Amino acid sequence: MTTDPNPTDDREARSDEQRDDATETASGTGDEAADDGPEIVDGRTVEHLITDHERDIAATAEGTDATAARRPNLELPRLELGRRDFMKAGAAVGAMTGLAGCTSVLSDEGNGSDGSSGGSGEHSVAPGEHDEYYGFLSGGHTGEIRVVGIPSMRELMRIPVFQTESARGFGHDAKSSEILEEGGGYTWGDTHHPRVSQTDNDYDGRWLFVNDKANGRMARVDLEYFETDAITNVPNSQAVHGACMQLPDTQLVFGVGEFRVPMPNDGRDVDDPDAYGSVLTAIDPETMDVEWQVEVDGNMDNGDGGKEGRWFFATGYNSEEGVTQGEMTRSDRDYMKAFDIPAIWDAVEAGNYEEISGVPVVDGTMDSSLNEGDRPVVRYVPTPKSPHGVSVTPDGNYAIASGKLDPTCTVIGVEEIAEVDDPADAILGQPRVGMGPLHTAYDDRGHAYTTLFIDSQVVKWDYEAAVEADPGSEEPIVEKHDVHYNPGHLIASESYTASPQGDYLVSLNKLSKDRFLPVGPIHPENDQMFYIGDDDAGMELVKDKPSYPEPHDASIVHKDKIEPAKTWDPSDYDLDFVPEGEESFERIDDSTVEIEMWARRNEYAFPEVTVREGDEVTIRISNVETTSDVIHSIAIPEYDINLALAPQDTREVTFTADEPGVYWAYCAYFCSALHLEMRSRILVEPRE
Repeated sequence: MTTDPNPTDDREARSDEQRDDATETASGTGDEAADDGPEIVDGRTVEHLITDHERDIAATAEGTDATAARRPNLELPRLELGRRDFMKAGAAVGAMTGLAGCTSVLSDEGNGSDGSSGGSGEHSVAPGEHDEYYGFLSGGHTGEIRVVGIPSMRELMRIPVFQTESARGFGHDAKSSEILEEGGGYTWGDTHHPRVSQTDNDYDGRWLFVNDKANGRMARVDLEYFETDAITNVPNSQAVHGACMQLPDTQLVFGVGEFRVPMPNDGRDVDDPDAYGSVLTAIDPETMDVEWQVEVDGNMDNGDGGKEGRWFFATGYNSEEGVTQGEMTRSDRDYMKAFDIPAIWDAVEAGNYEEISGVPVVDGTMDSSLNEGDRPVVRYVPTPKSPHGVSVTPDGNYAIASGKLDPTCTVIGVEEIAEVDDPADAILGQPRVGMGPLHTAYDDRGHAYTTLFIDSQVVKWDYEAAVEADPGSEEPIVEKHDVHYNPGHLIASESYTASPQGDYLVSLNKLSKDRFLPVGPIHPENDQMFYIGDDDAGMELVKDKPSYPEPHDASIVHKDKIEPAKTWDPSDYDLDFVPEGEESFERIDDSTVEIEMWARRNEYAFPEVTVREGDEVTIRISNVETTSDVIHSIAIPEYDINLALAPQDTREVTFTADEPGVYWAYCAYFCSALHLEMRSRILVEPRE
């Protein structure tokens, strides 16, 4: 269904009404504001806000040559910002507090004219029924992964990754504490891009990988147990932004380095930004060891892998290699980097690298000798200024980079990259999609869906039509739909595979404003789910839910491709299981005690234990239950201990009994009618 992408008269009328409502809210009465003074929005004149907005957005694009990164004769559209455009996009700068509801570009049909989602029972999941998909959402500053069911959008579980978490006991037992310590020992992380491992370009349900934007780390989650089992502290990289894989079979995991720093960052070259660098990091998915890195010009942002194993793509900004905003925005273009993975391996095996911080670092900068000849290790494809997201189409034919500061998406031919002399000639299309394009997902029918941060919309467009259309054309656009508000990432069902399902799409919106009950000045964010399976009916908003700040990216995986364990398999754990009858208390020496015990409903193996002041005490404990979902724990608050124990799981912790007294150990999971009686007394005797 091809539709007119421009707003209808009805929608313009609604926008005028919403603008008036917003003005009334900010300035008292609408009539008084209209008659006696300039329009006031959030305590500032609209003219003042437009000036700020034009400086931040339009001056970067319209007032420069930001759209000039093109092949010969490739005329890209200029960013035009009129008064109505600003008011429509005003949520991007906090200008419109009165917007509510969600409307299609063409009409409200099927979406609920009262602003409700209008979702039908077809997309509901009854109590007790299971969802069709797992949704893995990044947790942002919480450092976790959030697991939701789709289409219900019910939160099922939270997986701690880069932070301690008491409910799961993560960071409290010896194993997970060691994982966090080996991963840098930081107290927090910022998860952005969860990606599930694939075999033959389809999800295999084995692992989930995610980056730490804050501290330059990569983590792996075991999807049998939904538990983080490895964290790699990436050298020579202060912030790992994008996180994805070499496909089709997860041969490597890639961390896209963002911040440019000296390498090694040990105090040398601190005042010489020309000596800084950013790197792409390749990690072995089995061992989580760093295999190699590639240094490039400028900063990098997001990334995605080609479907056939040769290419990996990363967007980039700051081609100027500046360190201030002004220095980083002088140029009119930036680059998408295309990494030739086999060529990089050849360079490593030939010894064409410098070892920095114990890692082979290949020179992939534009002036590198490795980028001369017929097989450069990195090709730099020019794009409009500061592209953001990049994703590869399901058929593997195109890599699509979003403009962010430019109203276009850049469609790059994957096969063409290796064939053309000038990488700019690999650009096959550049449709004008709207203001602030950030990220793109796909259905199974040749459609791309791109978030428009400034327009607060998701735009659906035909990427083959974009290749056929003139650069800057709006003809490939099929439909636009408002979201609330300012979307960042979005994800469609199995969009990152070669066979997306094409039924559900979730837009992860940065602002919710008036959508939910007020909870103070820090508002929830808003995840909105669309049904996209009917091209004739168009995108249908069927769910929205508040989200704790701040998620970024997500992956949606069909339930049949993941097989979570119902109980632990003791053979999968490094520690020996402690069955009933084999509990033990052993004093190793004058100051060391080892305790092996079990837990079951209502009791621990030892009702009490006695140690001496100053003893180093190691407790190994197993949950001997065989019934799923009977969770026990052992909590000893005075020693900051809280271990969660799933059925057949074993955990270990060591602490120093440094204060004499009586300390109760108890189960913190409500496990039976005698749950409150499930405890053990720890007696710490004074040392004479």
